[in-house]
Amino acid sequence: MWEEVASGAQKERPQLQQALDSLRVGDTLVVWRLDRLGRSLSHLIETVGLIESKGAAFRSLTEGIDTSTPTGRLVFHIFSSLAEFERELVKERTLAGLAAARARGRVGGQPAKITPAKARQILRMLEDGTPKTEIAAVLEIGRATLYRHLAEASD
Repeated sequence: MWEEVASGAQKERPQLQQALDSLRVGDTLVVWRLDRLGRSLSHLIETVGLIESKGAAFRSLTEGIDTSTPTGRLVFHIFSSLAEFERELVKERTLAGLAAARARGRVGGQPAKITPAKARQILRMLEDGTPKTEIAAVLEIGRATLYRHLAEASD
């Protein structure tokens, strides 16, 4: 028997990890409440999936969920389906927001370090025989950025 004193919201939970590692076929992991097991619904679902993959069951005393019974599995799978539905909605809203931003002319990510003017200056300096380290220093860009630009320009 393990007793975890850490919060369910903490990432590092050695007692829970020991309990999960020791599970065998036919075992049941019992918790007082669902929120004692996982940081979020997705983490909870992932953890119960791990428990079931070991041939063990999961039981939450407060909520009355017991995955060793058909009703308990049904309730838990309903939770899982709702969580997946929520993830899909978030994904859909995110993609719609990105599309709307693109339609308004917004581009994501950082601005390009090498502008068209800097690209022309790089070519002139290379033609003049300026060392690449000096080019990077003069243009205030990293050497890796310069080399990446040169590799992309040669493609």
